[in-house]
Amino acid sequence: MTVSETAHAPAGERIPLSVQQEFLCMWDKGDDMGPFGPRYHIVDGWRISGEIDLDTLRAALDDVVARHEALRTTVVRDDRYQRILPPSPVPLTVLDLPGVDPSLRDLRTEELLNDIAAGTISVRELPLLRAVLGRFDERDAVLALIAHHTAADAWSMQLIMRDLAACYGARLAGAAPDLPEPAQYREYAAWQRERLSAASTATARGYWRERLRDARALALPTDRLRSQEPEFSTAWYRFSYGPELRTALTGVAARTRSSPFMVLLAAFAVFVHRTIGTTDVVVPTFTPGRDQAQFQDAVGSFFNCLPLRVDLSGCATFADVVARTRSACLSAYSREIPLAQVLGEAPELMSLTAVDGLASCVFQVIQTPHMMERDRVGDLEFSAVRRRMLAQTVGSDIPDGTLLCLELDSTGDLIGELGYSSNLYDKSTAMRIVAGLGEVLRDVLGAPAAPLGT
Repeated sequence: MTVSETAHAPAGERIPLSVQQEFLCMWDKGDDMGPFGPRYHIVDGWRISGEIDLDTLRAALDDVVARHEALRTTVVRDDRYQRILPPSPVPLTVLDLPGVDPSLRDLRTEELLNDIAAGTISVRELPLLRAVLGRFDERDAVLALIAHHTAADAWSMQLIMRDLAACYGARLAGAAPDLPEPAQYREYAAWQRERLSAASTATARGYWRERLRDARALALPTDRLRSQEPEFSTAWYRFSYGPELRTALTGVAARTRSSPFMVLLAAFAVFVHRTIGTTDVVVPTFTPGRDQAQFQDAVGSFFNCLPLRVDLSGCATFADVVARTRSACLSAYSREIPLAQVLGEAPELMSLTAVDGLASCVFQVIQTPHMMERDRVGDLEFSAVRRRMLAQTVGSDIPDGTLLCLELDSTGDLIGELGYSSNLYDKSTAMRIVAGLGEVLRDVLGAPAAPLGT
């Protein structure tokens, strides 16, 4: 029996939403924008070396949709439930890209991914997964996967590709794929609802109520008023901070027994302090939302957002800021609950982000498992495309404001991208934010025990 022949939930059954899905429904702006809009998607790419059998690739894509119910689930927003539908074929577009010099293929790959990210995917057209194969020649290609963000997060995309490669190899070998049985997103939603009444959840809610008392999430000034530029769109600026800062970062992290994320968040808090003067820095950051082992191999919209509060008052050195940040992160992680529940305990937390002339700023360090790097499956070799330097004027939508993402890539560099609402911000402002944080990183990572400048 192939994966495509397996069955899970009865098609059409009314299944309760997860807390994340309920939260998205609260911000529903219809099918044209917002979390159910056509550009609320996620796009990832992989370079593939070897000769690809297109029929097998199509069948393997369909296997993945059969395996993961979230990719064929629709959210019924009016009545607030989700419905799982039978598997259907994944649209695969094949593009021939002849005549591209091998030295320019990485650049052409970036251009292709940007073009795809400027496109759309309807939340009403299942499955919520698309694929584009760009072929430079018979043995060199790039495969892009596009999923609606209501169905998949960054972690899910790497799982989808892992499973796709395994299903492809298994079909060529005439065998079953060697993959763990995945939990389904509906099971996560049921588990999550059972957890709502747990004593640990009540304790966590109490923690957030006290931790965020009188707190306001970070909001940065915009270049234009939201009331005057209501037509929402998202642009992306990409950059590299270089291997020297990457080396300095990992060194400080090791000496302070902190993760690179904690050190980078501490540096970002210093940047915020220097930019707007506050010492009470509350930064929303995305987490995988998968603290339970049974959901590690599940596809769906699991990601959560935690507001991390760092108090810089009295910090004499950057090492002091790192210590404060580390403590804040550890206490928050151990009491993680969905953002909707956090906001229930701190209803004024996001009030500044609603002010005309201000917008939210979310900070993230990309850390996803199953990242392919020269992974071999049969005669094919897969490598994730992570290093992208080309900016784009239209791309995957983010929530209103800015989203700053950093990543320690496999080449030893510290790279990043800043998504920004282009109706509110100019590209020059995005560039100033990136440059300003880079200046802080060079300052504090080189001498973490030196007096903290202003």
